[in-house]
Amino acid sequence: MTRHIAFDGIENFRDLGGYDTACGRGMKAGVVYRSANHGQATEADLAKMRDLGITTIVDLRRRRERDREPSRRWPGFAGQVIENDIEGVETDWVEGLAAAERIDADWFRADSMGFYREAPHQPRHVDLFRRYFRALGETDGALVVHCAAGKDRTGLICALTHHIAGVHRDDTLADYLLTNNEDRMSARMDFLRGYILDLTGRHVDDAGLRQAVSVDTDYLDHGLAAISESHGGIDRYLEEVLEVDSGLRGKIEARILR
Repeated sequence: MTRHIAFDGIENFRDLGGYDTACGRGMKAGVVYRSANHGQATEADLAKMRDLGITTIVDLRRRRERDREPSRRWPGFAGQVIENDIEGVETDWVEGLAAAERIDADWFRADSMGFYREAPHQPRHVDLFRRYFRALGETDGALVVHCAAGKDRTGLICALTHHIAGVHRDDTLADYLLTNNEDRMSARMDFLRGYILDLTGRHVDDAGLRQAVSVDTDYLDHGLAAISESHGGIDRYLEEVLEVDSGLRGKIEARILR
């Protein structure tokens, strides 16, 4: 199946389903979608999301990110929007860029590794992830989850969704790497170059920009390993931290498995 779904103003929009699973049932297509933010969505994009049957939108961005690029919704949208304004002690990405002595590929790689290590236990992510899984198990209609670029925060929660479904780790990693689509890389780099310059006054070379807009299997492996090390396994993290108990897990499986 074709995973990327073409939109005019929404990047990295794709179906999370369609994979084989350990139980043999397979993960349904058309239930969970992932994407970058919807701030530049065209009218045609909004109509396409409506026609996909999306009734729940999970926005993993901070308040300041949402204010910079407000989401667009289609006329008559009456679904559920999950977001929060919880702030933590972690450094904002833009603040980190402004304070860095040197911004290059090594900086972006180190920043990403730190993010994946810390994100699973940050209060704002725990709240959003809990509400995402609750909505996935207890609501009807399709769901789309996104952050700013649809790669890190979104990548982590989608990997956890694949884990519940029983998708093989190799398929989860392959799905995660679909963010590194070469057709979109140049455009994302050009956008980020101007974005960083406008916000911080700093220039970043092409190698740094490519690292910034890409994902690496090391990132996701690091994040999932950190979860396992702190809780004795991903399943225990899901139950103890995200409150995905056997009852909710059963509802999620009924929704996302064929």
